Amino acid sequence: MFMTTETDIVRLEDYRPPAFDIPTVDLDIRLDPHATHVRAGLGIRPVGGARDLVLDGDELTLKSIRIDGEPLDPSRYEARPDRLTIRDVPAKDFWLEITTEIDPTANTKLMGLFRSNGTYCTQCEAEGFRRITYFLDRPDVLSVYTVSIEAPRADTPVLLANGNQVDGGTVNGSDRHFAVWHDPFPKPAYLFAMVAGDLAMVRDSFVTMSGRDVELRIYCEHGNEARCGYAMDALKRSMRWDEETFGREYDLDIFMIVAVSDFNMGAMENKGLNIFNDKFVLADPDTATDVDYAHIEAIIAHEYFHNWTGNRITCREWFQLCLKEGLTVYRDQEFSSDMRSRPVKRIADVRALRSRQFPEDAGPLAHPVRPDRYAEINNFYTPTVYEKGAELIGVLRTIVGDDAFRAGMDLYFDRHDGQAVTIEDFVACFREVADADLSRFFRWYVQSGTPLVEASGTYDAAAQTYTLDLSQRTPPTPGQPDKAPLHIPIRFGLVGPNGDDMAPSRVEGGTVEADVIHLTDERQTFVFHGIGARPVPSLLRRFSAPVRLTDNLSADDFLFLMRTDADPFNRWQAVQTIAMQALKRGTAAVRRRERVDFDPAFFDALAEITGNEDLEPAFRAQVLALPGQADIAREIGEDVDPDAIAAAHNQIRARLADRIGDRLAAVRESMRRSGSYTPDAETAGRRALANAALDLMTANGNGAAIDATVAQVESADNMTDRSAALSILAHGGLPERLPALQAFHDAYRDNPLVLDKWLTFEAIVPAASTLDRVKDLLTDPAFSLTNPNRIRALVGVFAGGNPTQFNRADGAGYDFLADFVIGLDARNPQTAARLLVAFRSWRTLEPGRRELAENALRKVAAERSLSSDTRDIVDRTLKA
Repeated sequence: MFMTTETDIVRLEDYRPPAFDIPTVDLDIRLDPHATHVRAGLGIRPVGGARDLVLDGDELTLKSIRIDGEPLDPSRYEARPDRLTIRDVPAKDFWLEITTEIDPTANTKLMGLFRSNGTYCTQCEAEGFRRITYFLDRPDVLSVYTVSIEAPRADTPVLLANGNQVDGGTVNGSDRHFAVWHDPFPKPAYLFAMVAGDLAMVRDSFVTMSGRDVELRIYCEHGNEARCGYAMDALKRSMRWDEETFGREYDLDIFMIVAVSDFNMGAMENKGLNIFNDKFVLADPDTATDVDYAHIEAIIAHEYFHNWTGNRITCREWFQLCLKEGLTVYRDQEFSSDMRSRPVKRIADVRALRSRQFPEDAGPLAHPVRPDRYAEINNFYTPTVYEKGAELIGVLRTIVGDDAFRAGMDLYFDRHDGQAVTIEDFVACFREVADADLSRFFRWYVQSGTPLVEASGTYDAAAQTYTLDLSQRTPPTPGQPDKAPLHIPIRFGLVGPNGDDMAPSRVEGGTVEADVIHLTDERQTFVFHGIGARPVPSLLRRFSAPVRLTDNLSADDFLFLMRTDADPFNRWQAVQTIAMQALKRGTAAVRRRERVDFDPAFFDALAEITGNEDLEPAFRAQVLALPGQADIAREIGEDVDPDAIAAAHNQIRARLADRIGDRLAAVRESMRRSGSYTPDAETAGRRALANAALDLMTANGNGAAIDATVAQVESADNMTDRSAALSILAHGGLPERLPALQAFHDAYRDNPLVLDKWLTFEAIVPAASTLDRVKDLLTDPAFSLTNPNRIRALVGVFAGGNPTQFNRADGAGYDFLADFVIGLDARNPQTAARLLVAFRSWRTLEPGRRELAENALRKVAAERSLSSDTRDIVDRTLKA
């Protein structure tokens, strides 16, 4: 086996400022499908006393090199595909000109400059610019770029780069043309972007808060123009929201989005020229679901918000990645909360955090939000950096308060505009404006693992006091056996017998500000005085910190919170807690071959909430969505049997359908409305509740409910309802899925993004035949190894979304993924490595599956020619 060595590791402690600055970059790019020539003019400024200049490269071919206009003698430099070393450079400012040749068509890694479906496109984050030209490819080298692009006009009528266009025209009367773009704002190389091709354009405009006119453009493939309307609307709302909420105004004359089909990322925030995976731009009612619309809205906003949190202020080195990503995820979550339902958005975000980030924190891939070492930076675009990083911004806001948070953000923007900075720089702004000790808060950034908060409360009727004992503990994680206490803000309410929160006359034992308990030590006891009756504590309201909470509440207490809690999140959480306890007991009973019992009082309370018209439909839909099989496995945490979990999960759903099916049918009927489809939050919520009810109605095999599901597939006038019904048939493994899926495929055979949904439906069927079906689909015309969307829709969903079939007892699912990753790795190492993350919880499986999963991982690890991306993931996953 070939392991990552210590010499491959990059460490934060080794950071040193660059020995050279590059204030100016002039690029002349002459496009050719197989022999693109890039002439890079670099204004070099020595700042560190070094005499040798070492530039990064990756699979480059050097054609020429000059300093101050003079060709450089070959004895003065050494050129390798991955590095250019120039010896004895001038001690004062000089002009370096490098010409390289690259093959965009052969670039299947989709990093650097690549060509797909006739369109030239770039992806430079994190280290893709070095695949275009030799450069100091690091975030703390900020340059002003001027870019000239030349190409045949017939094939590539559109030529785009960052900034504002300053020139363009025909090249000496030939069939070639050129465009020159200038970006006046210094940026790191990872934000460079260029697109060239035959693209359609949708145009709009926006007037900023200072009265400046900004031209807005979305580029897409011809024929997709009508599907860009929602993305354009989301962009304009994002721009206005950032002005109103954070005081941030756009700074260039033009803002462009380009939708491309072959893209490793979701989207990329290149300054003024955002490049998007087309699934996060294109939408219409017949092809996109409500969830697709919400994702488009959020991701358009996320990439736009990067203009200030990521572009104008960037990260000093890649260890600070969360500074731009976590902060910007927080901003897009706040935007979506304002555009839609704040409680429902919070629930959805916490579901995602628990399903994606909590397992990462509990497994071999655990790392701090601000890591201190890495072997391959591409593998740190993780839920920990993004989702947990966003949670930490919320924790900070809760600690310092809303006013100080806004003041701290204003100071951050004013102080660090145009700089490459660190988490320390960011937190210092809030420490200054709030005059607060944030040292224990800062530990969140440097300690990995999900903290466990234990709560135990007692009521003294005679003294009219409620005593709450709290403790915190963060379990050991790779490289971090010992953890220090964190500052954990716990929003709370003491819910009285009438359902109202009870206000204490005073509190002893620690800091309690309004509705926030500040837990800062390993153990603290808080005594609330003036409590006239036994309260039921509602802790961690709004999920005020990314922790796991255990307490000594009874089932009756949780039923009470289900019905009365004023905090919507904790009302939902009470449902999840009761259901999870029942599902864990049910799983254990299945393994003992005993009867599985569920409390009918819980079912009745669930029906009561579902039918409560005072609650918004989208919230009620979330309540009906019980913990999934992966959630149960995460909570069990060891000796996991996916088949037993599935059996218990199916049984509770069937019992629910038996007891409240009629009431669910009534709710579904009340949510259905006539009229044309709109993607607004209110009607989307109604559809979500109707479809959640239908899903549970079929869980006991009810023939009428299954017929209604088939009818909805056939008659739906929008993709949301059609897709929901198909998902019910597929997840249930029902035979009715076969003709329905075939008809769906035939109807959308010419729409790749919709065919991704079809591939997903095929991959999630919990049947023994599914693995063979997935293998067959690898040769289907709808599937392509060159397109990451297709790979994620089929193989990614099978491995990550079909727990019984990926975790087959014979290990065939593990072997399939291992072989697929090995085959994909040379072509697209980023996608291959991310697929391998499906093995992250292999050590929690029961012994038989655990051994088979380990064998599959060791098969991958034994490959000599693995990319650094995949090598890093497999080595860390196998490491004890």
